[in-house]
Amino acid sequence: QVQLVESGGGLVQAGGSLRLSCAASGSIFSIRAMNWYRQAPGKQRELVASVSNGGVTNYADSVKGRFTVSRDDAKKTVALQMNSLKPEDTAVYYCNAGILISATPVRWGNYWGQGTQVTVSS
Repeated sequence: QVQLVESGGGLVQAGGSLRLSCAASGSIFSIRAMNWYRQAPGKQRELVASVSNGGVTNYADSVKGRFTVSRDDAKKTVALQMNSLKPEDTAVYYCNAGILISATPVRWGNYWGQGTQVTVSS
């Protein structure tokens, strides 16, 4: 059974920093892109940052220059370093990844973490 477990959320003042981590465990052959999404109250879930299995990163315009996504394939982890946080960054942050769970036959699954709350006070 594959699991993604996030950690590192919390309450921080505007201008502060937080680092989120997500660890994948279980029967994993390979991991495609690893992504961070967030969902604020009353809003749709949105993609914040992603990193491909080749290390290519992409960011939402709203976080460019402030957030940095990184992955460690040996540890099967992805991190999101969040700097210069703003109240509008307040949301539940979710880790997401496409994971190869079987090589024969080839089977990929799309997995989500349980979410971690980030609250930025003004």
